[in-house]
Amino acid sequence: MNVSDYAEWTALWPYAVLLIVVGVWAVHHFLAPSGWREWSGAGLVQAFIIALYAEMYGFPLTIYLFTSLLPLKIPLVHSSGHLWATLLGYGRLGVAVEAMISFVFLVSGLLLIVKGWVRVYFGGDNLLTEGVYAIVRHPQYLGIILLVLGQIIDWPTIPTLALAPVIVWLYVNLAKREEVALMSRFGSRFVEYRQRVPMLIPDWHLLRGTWG
Repeated sequence: MNVSDYAEWTALWPYAVLLIVVGVWAVHHFLAPSGWREWSGAGLVQAFIIALYAEMYGFPLTIYLFTSLLPLKIPLVHSSGHLWATLLGYGRLGVAVEAMISFVFLVSGLLLIVKGWVRVYFGGDNLLTEGVYAIVRHPQYLGIILLVLGQIIDWPTIPTLALAPVIVWLYVNLAKREEVALMSRFGSRFVEYRQRVPMLIPDWHLLRGTWG
């Protein structure tokens, strides 16, 4: 593999830098990590962002490894980064389907993170139970998980596939730890809320009227 093989990527490096900077800033701004556990989660998400966009608009490491170590012939063009469609031979139709499914995950994740942040910012020290907090008890964490899944559907890479389960595990455990503190602080109010609203997997009957 020589320089000309991935010339299409080298022209896109400025996009990689821009998206990495914006993504890292957004994680820090909207998740506002405080304790070391929150920082470790934010750090993993930031590592995911760097690994994703460094390959998407930088150097195609995953494609390079696949073509070097396995008997695979993957065209060294940017669209080949949609690996599910590329490996299964679905072509442009497969890429379009990937993009549509990914779009649903990404938009849902972004809405949960931003709307959750707004509730936290204006809610002060109160127990949050309305808006997206009426869908799940940890909407921002669910948003992160949906963003990760959406990116893996659209543009899977070896580093992001390795990081994804660790990110999910970490935020599930972080949610459980936070609930111990919420139980201690709000007592029966939190117990009633916990019985009514799921932690991370939405009850679709609760979705009506909660996105306004």
